[in-house]
Amino acid sequence: MLDRRLHWETIYGERKPEDVSWFQESPALSLQLIKGAAPSKDARIIDVGGGASRLVDALAAEGFTGLSVLDISGRALSHSRDRLGSRAKKISWIESDVAAFAPAESYDVWHDRAVFHFLTEKAERDAYLGVLRRSLKPGGALILAAFAPDGPERCSGLPVRRYDAALVRETFGPGFKLVLETAETHLTPWKTEQRFSYFLLKRN
Repeated sequence: MLDRRLHWETIYGERKPEDVSWFQESPALSLQLIKGAAPSKDARIIDVGGGASRLVDALAAEGFTGLSVLDISGRALSHSRDRLGSRAKKISWIESDVAAFAPAESYDVWHDRAVFHFLTEKAERDAYLGVLRRSLKPGGALILAAFAPDGPERCSGLPVRRYDAALVRETFGPGFKLVLETAETHLTPWKTEQRFSYFLLKRN
């Protein structure tokens, strides 16, 4: 069985954050969707799998104050804390496998770019969904970015499950309403194209 923590600790031990395929210098689409979904600047926002992502930098620069970043890799989180310096003290850093996460608070916005699509087994997805339901407030927003049907079949040496709107509705069920679907062509650091689908869902 894959040791996910060891896998991602190894990735971030061997490579710089800007040398992984999913790196974004400017996570513009995620930022746009979060700004549209967050009820206020002090909204509780969690970035799942955002350990080394620069999204938290952009959110802080926009004046958001209730920020949390969750990642299975402590090394990924350390990259962001080191990059942010003294600003990191205002952010909650959570080292955990999302499927085993025990939330200490409820969130207005749950953002996940490229974590959920690695959960290829139903039991893994069910565990994730259980945590999501315990974490996201009624009326809260789920922003999910995953490889599109014409996106890669593997990433970082692991298989992925690609998503369209129909599969998202089936997976998240009647407890979530799909509000928006949009597409992004991501360019890796070596200029390879990857097709992503972004979904905005509201919890009923």
